[in-house]
Amino acid sequence: MTSRPTRLTGDELFSVGTTVRDFWAYALSDFQQNTARGALAEYLVARAVGAAGDRVEWDAYDVLAPDGTTIEVKTSGHSQAWARSGPAVIAFSGLPGRAGKTSWDATTNTYGPAHVADVYVFAVHTTSQDEPYDGLDIGRWLFHVVPGAVVAATGQGSMRLTTVIRLGGVPILWERLADAITAAAASSR
Repeated sequence: MTSRPTRLTGDELFSVGTTVRDFWAYALSDFQQNTARGALAEYLVARAVGAAGDRVEWDAYDVLAPDGTTIEVKTSGHSQAWARSGPAVIAFSGLPGRAGKTSWDATTNTYGPAHVADVYVFAVHTTSQDEPYDGLDIGRWLFHVVPGAVVAATGQGSMRLTTVIRLGGVPILWERLADAITAAAASSR
């Protein structure tokens, strides 16, 4: 396994004279873009449960809570950075679903059977396409928490928000997220 680099502060300089912060502003400052929105949702979940450590891309789960609960975060939003016609379809992909799916485990650097996280958090940014987008307003997020076993039992690789709600994922605000994750993890065990 390779060692992780030292965590950057943003003040470090590239050899061309620009800073890491300049890169972050270029690549990740628009939270309406799907990649940045997903990373932000993972960050919000990690902060809610008090997780330490940095994000590990492509690990079998997105967040490891201090109590050992594994959390997978799926993200969608009513608004997109590009022009869209028609109403938003809130859907989430990358679920354990189909038989034979594998996951990479960062700890062992191996692939194995698809990991089913203890808890799935379906995060939805609620700003509509015709509203001004404020990626810093955490009150514009709703979180739907579902035990991992419930998600896995559907056999689905993707699902719409209506299914998440039918499975018990009621919408909650960030301030209640940690308690909802704890409750879902307890029901998974």
